[in-house]
Amino acid sequence: MPERGIPEGGVPEALVLDGIARLLREAAWLPLGRDVVAVTGPDALAYLQGQCSQDLEGLEDGQSAEALLLSPQGKLEALVRVTRREAEAFVVDVTAGFGPRVLERLRRFLLRVKARVEPLDWGALALRGPAAAGLLEVPGPGSELLVPAPPLGPPGIDLLGPAPEPPPGVPPAPLEAWEVLRIEAGLPEMGRELDERTIPAEAGLVERTVSFTKGCYTGQELVARLEARGSNVARRLRGLVVAGPGALPPAGTPLVVGEKTVGAVTSAAWSPHRRAVVALGYLHRSVELGATVALGDPLDGRSARVVGLPFPPADPGTDQHQGLAGGR
Repeated sequence: MPERGIPEGGVPEALVLDGIARLLREAAWLPLGRDVVAVTGPDALAYLQGQCSQDLEGLEDGQSAEALLLSPQGKLEALVRVTRREAEAFVVDVTAGFGPRVLERLRRFLLRVKARVEPLDWGALALRGPAAAGLLEVPGPGSELLVPAPPLGPPGIDLLGPAPEPPPGVPPAPLEAWEVLRIEAGLPEMGRELDERTIPAEAGLVERTVSFTKGCYTGQELVARLEARGSNVARRLRGLVVAGPGALPPAGTPLVVGEKTVGAVTSAAWSPHRRAVVALGYLHRSVELGATVALGDPLDGRSARVVGLPFPPADPGTDQHQGLAGGR
């Protein structure tokens, strides 16, 4: 069995540590898997306003906002970022692989509307770290847009365009380093923490993606009803610090208290600066921060401490950092 949670054949720990340091203290670039859709036409803004959970009315040219595309029942179809290019032109980007879903969803209600929804053959590249925002003032070679990174995790900007290139002199960071920081920031990802079963309040998405002052949009009723009830959902996304060495728990690993399954792992990574496996998972609301849950694989035998999101700072004096709850 691989030691310390590092998958066999993975990136050397020293490179992951160096990447984490650059992302937290300087700047580095990462390939960013995003699919991109264009929404254009005289009714583009009005149409998106009726489909997205966020208020897009106040966006200036070049500004972006995170938003949700919901089903009429209020379940999540996609977490997207909407960027206004000009008065009648918007770009919607989403985690790679979910572009067709966004395209179908935005075309579904496109009736008697003067707007076009088309895929763009664009890629994306992420610049992350405290120094990232000052590296570019205008899009570089192969880029059409500079958009701000999500508010969780290291700050930075994303380059969208046909073939984005990193600025000269900026080093790459391994994706393994970004995955550690994504998990520790509590940044949910489509296909892992987010799918068609997700209620936005479960994943902590409402505050940054939903406007309660805009007009009506598809799926609004469930979101508004839960907000009025204090977002009292049955499960919530939590952080996990796994005790002891061993392989990464795969997505879907049950989380157990006593003999009762109370949740499941969605993502996991070896955190070299914590000397522990860190993970995200959904847990029943009865499981409190600071509680210990067992990994349900009978061949595993490990336990995990439940922590809030984002994770509390790593304690350099301990290996497992299980005494901290922190976060939401």
